[in-house]
Amino acid sequence: MFSSIPSLLLLAAGATARIYYAGVAESGGEFGVYSPTATPGTGLPGRFGVDYAFINKSTVDVFVDQDKINLFRVAFLLERMCPLEYGLGYKFNETHFGFYKDAIDYITITKGAYAILDPHNYMRYNDPSQQPGTGSVIGNTSDPNAATTIDFELFWYELASRFKDNEKVIFGIMNEPHDMPTTLVLKNDQAAIDGIRKSGARQLILAPGNGYTGGHAWCQSSQGDEPSANELYKIRDPINNTAIDIHEYLDYDFSGQHSVCNQSAPANLACLTNWLKTYQLKAMITEFGGDNNTMCDQYIDQLIQYMDDNDEYIGWTAWAAGPLWGTSSPCCTDGRALGSLEPGSHASDGSPSLYYTVWLTAIQKMVPTNLIRSGISSIYG
Repeated sequence: MFSSIPSLLLLAAGATARIYYAGVAESGGEFGVYSPTATPGTGLPGRFGVDYAFINKSTVDVFVDQDKINLFRVAFLLERMCPLEYGLGYKFNETHFGFYKDAIDYITITKGAYAILDPHNYMRYNDPSQQPGTGSVIGNTSDPNAATTIDFELFWYELASRFKDNEKVIFGIMNEPHDMPTTLVLKNDQAAIDGIRKSGARQLILAPGNGYTGGHAWCQSSQGDEPSANELYKIRDPINNTAIDIHEYLDYDFSGQHSVCNQSAPANLACLTNWLKTYQLKAMITEFGGDNNTMCDQYIDQLIQYMDDNDEYIGWTAWAAGPLWGTSSPCCTDGRALGSLEPGSHASDGSPSLYYTVWLTAIQKMVPTNLIRSGISSIYG
């Protein structure tokens, strides 16, 4: 558990606890690298605005000005930020970083919202050609091609150094670690926290667990390894401003691929919530979603209401919007092209997209009216 949390601060947080951050994930920075033959280097670095992109500024305007959200989770690839010829660490592709910084600055400075920096790499580096399965696990000492945990710390030191003066940034350590020792997830998370804090950055950090950081599986063995609950409480943040990063889909296998919602979030998150209470931790659910049907609307409502009702949850982002989805769908449709959560998008048959049939009908109505609009990102709001 985190050390030295003042008891008065805990009491104050509990007395005023609510959802501080709510919004949407922006998917597109990880696009353009798929290879049917799993050929490393495919699509790298890629053409910005063609093969990959981060946000559409006009739709960010819609989300902030009309839909009243205050949070965006913006994906990028480590292999674009730190090209393979440099390796993972402190040396960046400055052109690519500039594109990313422009997106983050627009969200945080121009629009006044908060932004989660999201390395969308599944705790892997060097081959995103068939994510989530390809690439060397960061810190795997038996893989000579793997980036080291120290490399990961150096990367986060450098990235945090560049954003430490932007109080509306949130550092998402990694998207969905999986199929690796949970002890290594902890080790890499801790290295990232150490690097961020050594840079002087004091903003909120989000630390993922194993098993695609699924909340339903937090207390269960993950791909044969021990539960995240057995290790993640050991995280130390010297300023006690780290929350747990959780993903929770509502279909039968928790993959977010299917159109039928039949998994109850209150039941499936109970063990995680009790664990958070035990260790006095907070969490944010940064991926969830559902199809455009009445059943999914009900399950989404239950999930968001569960977060509202439990002080352990401080925020959420729905999956996903993004500038390059077109008529394709990021989740929950059994492969049907129903569009995304991007405002102005549409399904392949020209009908309204998931922005209109899921976001506006099931999610946006659950956005709290008293979200945080100023101040440094924090577990205390």
